[in-house]
Amino acid sequence: MKTRATPNPPLAYHDENFLRDEDGRPVRILAEYLQPLHNFQRFGVCDTIVFFGSARITPEGPLGRYYQEARELAHLITTWSKGLASHTHRYMVCTGGGGGIMEAANRGASEAGGRTIGLNIGLPHEQRPNPYITRGLSFEFHYFFMRKLWFAHPARALVVFPGGFGTLDELSEILTLQQTGKLDRRILILLYGSQYWKEIINFDALVRHGMISPEDLNLFRYADDPTTALRLLQDSLSKKAEEPTPAFAHSRTARQRNRINHKSRKRAQWQRRS
Repeated sequence: MKTRATPNPPLAYHDENFLRDEDGRPVRILAEYLQPLHNFQRFGVCDTIVFFGSARITPEGPLGRYYQEARELAHLITTWSKGLASHTHRYMVCTGGGGGIMEAANRGASEAGGRTIGLNIGLPHEQRPNPYITRGLSFEFHYFFMRKLWFAHPARALVVFPGGFGTLDELSEILTLQQTGKLDRRILILLYGSQYWKEIINFDALVRHGMISPEDLNLFRYADDPTTALRLLQDSLSKKAEEPTPAFAHSRTARQRNRINHKSRKRAQWQRRS
């Protein structure tokens, strides 16, 4: 009597039941690191300029000027970056991949003939990727912390348009990384729309109450029009390409930060003596 042959079990990375289970979580997290890294290398992405802002802003709405200005600024940045002498793609416009300000920035970069990145996130109220993201550079994340890693580490600058809780969260994350010196390079932070941001966040009150230091106010700049924002970016950003691609910022340990602070104090003492 013949017995039915036992089918071969699936390879572990083809086993959807395992991959979706709690035990498969480390594999899913690692995949959200490796997939963007693979595509960034394939497309020659060196570094990024990240646009944050509300998905609720529409061209026809009361804050519609910010949609148009995000679109214009992204167009200006892409046109400028395409003119830089480099074998990689410098200062590529990167967004959260959704609508509103994110769509405007991806749209402006696309209209300038450049590639542009969207880091989308699965939410209970579904956020769909906008149609202006370059094919192959549109990513869907499940884990917020992995998405934030890809916002922060390739970024050379952050342009923050008016937004709500999500925008505030992303802004606070980058401000904290800069304040603590956790990343080994500076990220220029532009708060676009000074009237909005000075009404929403009272930074002077944070200084007055001792919650931040006066010098922490130097972590960001304000801009109120695309031309000024572009000039601030151009003045701050290097035109020399980095290696490898992508140019990933490294995290500093406490020992490294202490060594840098010690060197800075020594340099300041020497300058005072001279």
